[in-house]
Amino acid sequence: MRALTAFRMVVHDKSSTAGSLLGVVAIVFLVGQQLSVFFGLLNYMSVLVDHSGADAWVMSANLRNADSGDLISGRYIDRIVGLPDVEWVEPLLIGNGLFKTPDRSTEPVRVIGARRPRLVGSAWSFAEGNEQALLDIESVTVDRLDLRKLGNPGLNYVTEIGNKRVRVGAVTSGARGFQGTMVFAPLKKVREISKTPPGRYSAILVRFKHGATEEAMARLRATVPKCSVYTTAELSRMTRLYYVQNTGIGGSFGFSTVISALIGVVIISLTMYASVLQRARDFAVMRAIGARRRDIAAVVMSQALLIAGVGVFLGFLLLAGLLNATRDSEVPSYFPLSVGPVLAIVTVIVSLFGSLVALREALKADPASVFH
Repeated sequence: MRALTAFRMVVHDKSSTAGSLLGVVAIVFLVGQQLSVFFGLLNYMSVLVDHSGADAWVMSANLRNADSGDLISGRYIDRIVGLPDVEWVEPLLIGNGLFKTPDRSTEPVRVIGARRPRLVGSAWSFAEGNEQALLDIESVTVDRLDLRKLGNPGLNYVTEIGNKRVRVGAVTSGARGFQGTMVFAPLKKVREISKTPPGRYSAILVRFKHGATEEAMARLRATVPKCSVYTTAELSRMTRLYYVQNTGIGGSFGFSTVISALIGVVIISLTMYASVLQRARDFAVMRAIGARRRDIAAVVMSQALLIAGVGVFLGFLLLAGLLNATRDSEVPSYFPLSVGPVLAIVTVIVSLFGSLVALREALKADPASVFH
């Protein structure tokens, strides 16, 4: 009965209901949009590590993130490959160069070199061509979202990176890094571009026969005690945490998210407060005919829950449209499915919190005022 009364009040008072709905939608949409960009940037921070296909990374000592390592000796490869747990070992070389565009200007790029034929740590998703193109010593990839910045080079376009001749052999999809434009190439070509001495690498990638067990990781660390050794998950987490803590991204998005939630709370509080003031006589009548204070509270909270439920649905509908529209754009956008239920629950709680001001006013209804 109380829920039915709340429903009738929500339907009848269209202006206040619309205002409260706007507040709930604002929370879901604005907070969801901020979170999608934040998670998109998180993916960019560790994209190379996450798509490497390796179980463990061996890099230089005192590592702070996956992008700050020094070069290590290739002699470690021979030591690691002899371990009983190891399935394969592959080196990775990361350097920088200037990509010469069709109009003869240059763009800085980050070149990632993987050893043929396995090409571990190289490109993983393609819009045009495939990884077989990188078996050619002069072939490189560019990402489709970076094409405009690089002057729209087509397949088989011949240019230079770091004054070394290269040919665009494939176009990747989603291979973009936090530190800039990523170009994949054979390891030998990256060594030429970055002028790296022979036998030196940025990282050594390891795949274990039975996954990164504690025993396998312990043996690997004992084999290369002067290097940093992390599982892929550990290195990814450490890299993301480093950038969040040292670039201001965490504070910036956290502040924006809080402000978005506060905007929604203010809108909900004001509109529901106004609605209760308009219906003060109705609540007084309910008290006069025997309704208890908890009945009044149940009606107000039911109103808030009804509005929150509809608002969450509309908010996620708008958010889904935005995410779909930005899926293939340059805007980093990713919304984990596990975050959706959390955002919905938090929004409902925040909506109930916003209705407390209205509830306090509704409980003041004086049944005697009906007879004045």
